Amino acid sequence: MFKDLLLAFASASILWVSSADAADPGDTELVLLTENFPPYNMAKNGKNFARDENIEGIAVDIVRETFKRAGISYNLTLRFPWERIYKLALEKPGYGVFVTARLADREALFKWVGPIGPDDWVLLAKADSKIQLDDLAQARVYRIGAYKGDAIAESLEKQGLNPVLVLRDQDNAQKLRDGQIDLWATGDPAGRYLARQVGVKGFKTVLRFNSVELYLALNREVPDEVAAKLQAALDQLRKDGVVEQITARYL
Repeated sequence: MFKDLLLAFASASILWVSSADAADPGDTELVLLTENFPPYNMAKNGKNFARDENIEGIAVDIVRETFKRAGISYNLTLRFPWERIYKLALEKPGYGVFVTARLADREALFKWVGPIGPDDWVLLAKADSKIQLDDLAQARVYRIGAYKGDAIAESLEKQGLNPVLVLRDQDNAQKLRDGQIDLWATGDPAGRYLARQVGVKGFKTVLRFNSVELYLALNREVPDEVAAKLQAALDQLRKDGVVEQITARYL
């Protein structure tokens, strides 16, 4: 019987050690997903698919440095469309997606690391447009272009504005230039950066209607220790001025 007790104790010890090792953040490798959302994240070749070092941007550089300081492994893929990668991060353990707005109705869906940077929500019009707005309600009479699956588009839909949706936000720049929409609901600075990428300029801001912070959103199954270690590393980067230095390289 004593021998049986020893075996039971040894088995329990092995299980405890295995559980402790599994909880070690250093043993974790996360799958990170992102999209073309310049200047925060973008493929170097401008395509809708890229891996690892072929991706750049403010958020990409900040996330890379955060994981490096935290000593946590990852692989990074840029894919399209946004709805797909957001759903993967929501459903698959070990996955994360960035950058995304941390909103009240998303709070419980993920574990959050950030903020990485700001994103003002704006309505843009052509420079010669006569549209003047004091609030979002006044925009109801206009055709508003927005990016499908984006927090801005979802917010407008909830408020009954029924935006015209596209799969690539830069398409809205061309639609606004060509008169197919009256206003473009997008982020600032992302919208202007995207417009320049497709050779479109001459817009003005007619309304700034929200300001949010952008984050790395981790699947709920990612261990708390991993999320905490990443958050501590990012906080230290900001304290050291590294986040500001990275942002200044792009803006």
